[in-house]
Amino acid sequence: MTSSTIFSGVSPISLPASASGGNSPLTLRDMLFFLRMRWLWIAATTFAFLVMAGSYVLTAEPTFVASTQLVIVPQVSGSEAQRAFAEDAFIEGQLEIAKSSDVVGGTVTALGLDTDPDFVDQTPSLQDRAKNWLMGVSSELDTESQEAAGPGPRDTQPQQQIEDGRIHDRAVATLLNMMGVRRVGSSTIIEISAAASTPQQAVDIADTLARQYIQKNIAMKANASRQYSEWLTRFVSEQQRGLAEAASALASFTSNPRDQFKLAELQSATDARRTLYENTLNQLTEAKQRITYPVSDATIVSRATLPLSKARPRSTLIIAFAAAVGLGVGFALAMIRHAGDRRIVRPHQIAEAGGLPFVTLLATSRTRNGHSARFLAAGTGSSTAAAYPVIPGMAELSATVVGLRRKRRVIIGIVAVNPGSGASTIACELAVLSSISGAQTLLIDAAAQKSSLSKSIAPHSSTGLVDVLDNGELIQTAALPLTPTLKFLPLGKVEAVTPAIRLSSRRTQLSFADLKKEFDAIFVDISAFSASPDANAIAPELDGVLLVTSHGHTSIDDTMHVIETLRNVGAEILGAIINHAPKRIES
Repeated sequence: MTSSTIFSGVSPISLPASASGGNSPLTLRDMLFFLRMRWLWIAATTFAFLVMAGSYVLTAEPTFVASTQLVIVPQVSGSEAQRAFAEDAFIEGQLEIAKSSDVVGGTVTALGLDTDPDFVDQTPSLQDRAKNWLMGVSSELDTESQEAAGPGPRDTQPQQQIEDGRIHDRAVATLLNMMGVRRVGSSTIIEISAAASTPQQAVDIADTLARQYIQKNIAMKANASRQYSEWLTRFVSEQQRGLAEAASALASFTSNPRDQFKLAELQSATDARRTLYENTLNQLTEAKQRITYPVSDATIVSRATLPLSKARPRSTLIIAFAAAVGLGVGFALAMIRHAGDRRIVRPHQIAEAGGLPFVTLLATSRTRNGHSARFLAAGTGSSTAAAYPVIPGMAELSATVVGLRRKRRVIIGIVAVNPGSGASTIACELAVLSSISGAQTLLIDAAAQKSSLSKSIAPHSSTGLVDVLDNGELIQTAALPLTPTLKFLPLGKVEAVTPAIRLSSRRTQLSFADLKKEFDAIFVDISAFSASPDANAIAPELDGVLLVTSHGHTSIDDTMHVIETLRNVGAEILGAIINHAPKRIES
C-alpha cells in the first residue's frame, strides 16, 4: 500500500447515466475549469514569446531616426482646380526626385558611406572569392554582365573600379531602405527622414539628403534653362536674319516707292519681326540669368535635430505584441491539448461515458501521510478509534457505501485501472471508517501483485488468505483484530495461482456467504486491472466493485475498457473514484 499518501476528499458527485445525452453548452464554469487545467500551457507559451521578444530587444542594434522638412513652391498657373491638380502632381514628382539614385548616390558619396564598414558590407574575402570561383558564380556573372554591356570602355575598366562601383551600389540600396520621403498632410511641405545606428549619423544623412535634393532641383532647373537658352539662341539668330531681310526689303522699296499699300505692309512686317526679336532677346537674357543664378523650388524650413531616443526597436510595442501573440498561441495550444486530452480530470467524463451511479473526487492531503497504517497498528483501544480524524471526502464516500449496504451490497471490491492509483489506501480508509461507524468490518488483501496492505499492516503475519482458502477454520486466527469492529485478513504466501482466481472457482474452504453472516461490511483489495486478471475472476463473486482512477493519469479509454470488460463477466460496478485530484478542482 502506498501508505505515504492519504486523501482528503471532495464531495461525491451523483451523475446518473441519463445525463449523458447531447452536448451541453459551454458555461463559465467550463471556461474557468479550462483555465485552471491549462494555465501552465498558456503561461509557458506566453513566457517563451516574451523571452524571445526580450532577447531581440536586448540584442538588436538600436536605430535612430532624424527628419528634415522642406517647403516646395510649385510653379503652376491656371484656374484654382487646375492649380490644385498641377500642384499635387508637381509635389509627387518632387517626392520621386528626392528618392532618385542621383540624390541618394550623392549623399553616399558626400558622407563616404560606401567606405564605412558599419554601413555597408565588407568586400568579399579571399576565401569567399575562391569559393565563388570554384562554384563558378563570379565568373558567370561577370561574363554575363560584360556580354550584356557589349564591347566598350567597360572591358578595359579596372577591376578595382568595378568592385568600388558594386560597393557604391550596395551602399545606395542600403540607404534607400533606411530613408523615407513623405508629404506632410495636404501641405506643400515634404519630410525627408533617415535612420542610422547613431543619432549624429541620422542627422547628417537627413540634412545631406535635403541638400542633395535641393542641388538636384537646381541642376534640373539649370539644365532646363540651358536647353531653353540654346533653343532661344538659335531662334534669335533666325529672327535676326529675318529682321535683316525685312529691313533690307523695306529700304529697297522706300528708295523707289510705287505702291503705298506694299510699303505699309513691309513696314508692318519689319516692326513685327523687330518686336519678336526684342522679346526673344529678353527671354534669352532671363534664361541665361537663370543658368547663372538658379533658384530651387524647395527651401529647408526645419533642419534635423539629434533624436533623444531610439526609434527602433520599439521595446514596449514589441513586448506587448509578443505577449498578445504568446497568449493567442498559448490559448490555441491549450485548446488543442484540452480537446485531444483523453485523461480523466472531471467526474462527468466517467459518469456520462460509463453510466455510473456516482463518481467521487478525492484530493491529495499532505497532513495525513501514513495515518491509516499507524491507526491500524495502534491496537484495539476505543479511544484510538474515537481519536481518528475523519476525512470529509472519505466520510461522504463511506456514507455512500453504507447506503449500498442497505441494498445488500456487503462485499465490495476495490480495483484500480492502473497501478499506483491508490486503491489499497482507499480500501483501508473505507474499512477504518466503516468500523468507526460501528459496523463489523473485514478488510481482505487479495492484491497478489503488490500486497501493500499486508506489508504495511501485518508484515510478520504467518497465515493469511492463501491459507484460509485451503483450511476455512484458519479464518479465526488469520483474520487479525485491529479494533473491536475491524479485522484484517492479510494475503499470505502466494504460489502458482492467485487467491482471487481460486476464489472464483468456488472450490475453496472460504465462503463469502459465511463471511456475510459474521461481518456487516467486507472490503476486498484487488490487484490493478492492467497488471493482473484477478479483477475479471473475482469481481463476479462480489456484491459490487468500486473503480479507482488517477486524476490526470488514467485515460478515459482505459477506464471504459475496464468497465465494459467487468460488465461482460457479470460484475456490478457501483461507482468510480478519481484519486489524486488537486484541491482546486471542483465538480
